[in-house]
Amino acid sequence: MIINVDRDRMVATMKQQAAIGGTDGGGLHRLAFSDADRMARDWFAEMADDAGMVVRVDAFGNMFARREGAVADTEPVLLGSHLDSQPYGGIYDGALGVVGALEFVRELNDRSIETRRPVEVVNWTNEEGSRYPPAMQGSGVWAGAHPIDDEYNKTDNEGLRLEDELERIGYRGSTPATPPESYHAYLELHPEQGPYLEKTGAEVGIVTGIVGLRWAEITLQGQANHSGTTPMEFRKDALVVASDVIAAVRRLSGTLGPRTVATVGSLTVEPNSVNIVPETVKLTTDVRDIDSAVLSKAVERVEAEVIAAAKRESVACDIEQTMSSPAIEFPNRTVEAVENATNGLGYKGHRMISGGGHDATHVASVCDVGMIFAVSEDGKSHTEDEYTSWEDCHRATNVLANAALELAEPAVE
Repeated sequence: MIINVDRDRMVATMKQQAAIGGTDGGGLHRLAFSDADRMARDWFAEMADDAGMVVRVDAFGNMFARREGAVADTEPVLLGSHLDSQPYGGIYDGALGVVGALEFVRELNDRSIETRRPVEVVNWTNEEGSRYPPAMQGSGVWAGAHPIDDEYNKTDNEGLRLEDELERIGYRGSTPATPPESYHAYLELHPEQGPYLEKTGAEVGIVTGIVGLRWAEITLQGQANHSGTTPMEFRKDALVVASDVIAAVRRLSGTLGPRTVATVGSLTVEPNSVNIVPETVKLTTDVRDIDSAVLSKAVERVEAEVIAAAKRESVACDIEQTMSSPAIEFPNRTVEAVENATNGLGYKGHRMISGGGHDATHVASVCDVGMIFAVSEDGKSHTEDEYTSWEDCHRATNVLANAALELAEPAVE
């Protein structure tokens, strides 16, 4: 059985969600726990109710919309992604996975198809981690990676506490933020957020795993002084150390694994004046690789570079690891379900690793997971310029629908 979701309805639904928190630049500004997030949640609950699903909200705000299966006591198939966005991000990241899952359920309803297993569509809380790090926060709490009280007590840049904001928008649910039962599988549809599909001419990405990642915040403490009267040999310049670290991180990707990537993404300098030797610098590092051993070696190299550079300039350093996510290899049965759907629809698929983190990382500790990637034009993401054509959205949604149907099992062939 091959199904095709209603393309026009999918496009209309994507446009509906994109209007909530939409920006003048054609993107999306829908940060977790904001008023726009609340409106998107309300919209999701309404769409699910219209599709005949029952919605439950857990204590961390994760939303689950359930369509019951034909056979009692069978493990559900979980589908979905997230509706929160980056600051001034794109309209596809996260939202396409939620809309695609809704369209699958709508197609089942249109065709009067019963599945043996229940199907649940999930909207995970705070996948982006923009206001309250870490990323993939809601799925991490649900899967047991983060203690819920620790996450409740986090504050944003304005000092607003997460639990209070969750209460304010009305989405601190009554059910525990833990899996209420065993799950059969989880599938997540997402834009690729990279250039590989477009580069290879493929139409759909068949994801086989997710890279591991390590984030760190590095604080360099030097000594402020007059830039004109302080001899070079007497300086303790924190920014010189930071410059050496940035260059070393950039070179790292060419010396370890073929898929190692490393980034310094943020930098603050104090006093930040043209005629004062920089005293304090804070910077972040983001290192990723699919090979856990290579990843660990890369992190060790970064730390060694920081310590050596700080010693050269007589500057104190502190390295705090802020996030760690393991590399994940997807099991054969979920990868094959996605590949079977891709081939059955006649699309050109490409097996690939995800370079970005996704909620599937945490869900993998609960059940077998799989992912589908849609083509990202020019590989852009986390920007208003993010773009995936409606045709590519439709193809990837069809793959999600058919892979999900295989896993949920039609009640009658």
